[in-house]
Amino acid sequence: MTMRKLDTRTVTSLIADATTAPSMHNAQPWRFRFVTGERLLLLRADLGRAMPRSDPGNRALHIGCGAALFNLRVAAVHAGLSPRVRLLPDADDPQSLAAVHLADATGTGPGEDDLERLYAAIRERHTSRYPFEEKDVPEDTRETLRAAAAQEGAELLFAGPWHVETVLELVRDAESRDALDPASREDLDRWTRLGPEADIARDGVPEYAFGPHQRDGRAPLRDFAGRRPVADRGTTSFESSPHLALLSTRADTPVDWLRAGQALERVLLEATSAGLAGSLTSHPLESADLRTLARDPVTGRGHVQMVLRLGYGPWGPATPRRPVRDVLDVS
Repeated sequence: MTMRKLDTRTVTSLIADATTAPSMHNAQPWRFRFVTGERLLLLRADLGRAMPRSDPGNRALHIGCGAALFNLRVAAVHAGLSPRVRLLPDADDPQSLAAVHLADATGTGPGEDDLERLYAAIRERHTSRYPFEEKDVPEDTRETLRAAAAQEGAELLFAGPWHVETVLELVRDAESRDALDPASREDLDRWTRLGPEADIARDGVPEYAFGPHQRDGRAPLRDFAGRRPVADRGTTSFESSPHLALLSTRADTPVDWLRAGQALERVLLEATSAGLAGSLTSHPLESADLRTLARDPVTGRGHVQMVLRLGYGPWGPATPRRPVRDVLDVS
């Protein structure tokens, strides 16, 4: 059977959807190449956007690229394609993260109904650094999110009260370390956009997405402003009992990081579909000793890859994205 040709417009649309994914400090550390004759999309790490201080092993970089890969899978199914994914397809090239063959769909494949259902949430999902309501997340919604992580080979654990306290303490510890070592803010300062720069940014976290300063409450949010002034930011109260979930994988290799990124994005899209807002923090995971302590010693297994804060509240603003022409090559 002859496969239909994929035109540049279709591929461009797929990449535009893929790159709405979250990444550490919105650095967008990915590049794509489309091999036309093979209908093959190659995902590569953009090491020029790596963070040597905060992410020396490129774990967070892989997670961000994994999230973009999941969006690509969702967008491909929505476009009537069947994405066949190989992770780390070239053992001699560590920047080669995934190869996605875009076959014509010949019917609904395993799990593809779920992917199609999530497509609308791709453009709705935004990180929210705003207060959430003091309202519980229903157990059936929690179970949906746990199942979403499991579908991608990860585990999502909702932290109990004492575990929440532990994670919040680790966040405070990470913040204290940053305060004592100004050089630790090099990556963050590089990827924040203040003043007029925020209005024309194509990447990074612009000041309009910082959210208000916390007057009280205990939401684990990184203060992107630091000691730098931000006009009209405001100060408000956040939730006193934040709902935290920890995403973990059994092992801690680049393949696991890519799986964690796909699991993270599946969870976030499911959460968005359920009316939940969310934010992420990797702050206590950027130091090896703190990261080990983040795991629940009773029920937690494996390696914590991300801490999610979920709840009911305003969805954050869309943050800037690089034009597709800057991240996609066609051959």
